[in-house]
Amino acid sequence: MTDCRVYLITPPRIDLAVFPDALARTLDAGDVACLQLRLKDAPRDEIRRAIDTLRPVAQSRDVAFLLNDDAELAVQTGCDGAHLGQEDGDHEKARALLKDATLGITCHDSRHLAMRAGELGADYVAFGAFFPTTTKDTQHQPDLEILEWWSSIFEIPCVAIGGITAENCAPLVRAGADFLAVIGAVWNHPEGPEAGLRAMNAAIAAASPDETEG
Repeated sequence: MTDCRVYLITPPRIDLAVFPDALARTLDAGDVACLQLRLKDAPRDEIRRAIDTLRPVAQSRDVAFLLNDDAELAVQTGCDGAHLGQEDGDHEKARALLKDATLGITCHDSRHLAMRAGELGADYVAFGAFFPTTTKDTQHQPDLEILEWWSSIFEIPCVAIGGITAENCAPLVRAGADFLAVIGAVWNHPEGPEAGLRAMNAAIAAASPDETEG
């Protein structure tokens, strides 16, 4: 078991008729710390249906279920927490609303935003995009140094995000990332998402100093 773990994000579009079974098989294939439901621009009722369908799949496997963008809906629907970008509402109010549930905050490539998130009580901070990604427009590309800096000073976990694959993740693991957020590396894997998750787990294990130190 390594310190760094997979932080799995859902595909941008999902078919609730088939995706729950695919998700279950994928989560059963390897280690996943949490699942973030990320359906940008979807109607709220559609997001609510997705939560009601997918949350039990994750939580029954001890995988935390987080909702992107909406702390209020996360609380209403029994999610384990919410992930908020810099433009996603009032972070301080979200912290109060979520109470003991998880709050994650996107901090791009900014040490200042990360420290502010920590002061507000974030349970983790997310840095990225470290590599080119087709999921969203890349406006910030941090250096590995920000992971080394954060992990050496703060106890709050950090998530690396953005174009991460089994082939390029090793430097992020060695730099101190606690979680690697992935989408395409799992869901678009040529041999299927189960193989994608196994490949990510193997790559993290190979890059982790824990494996060599015994």
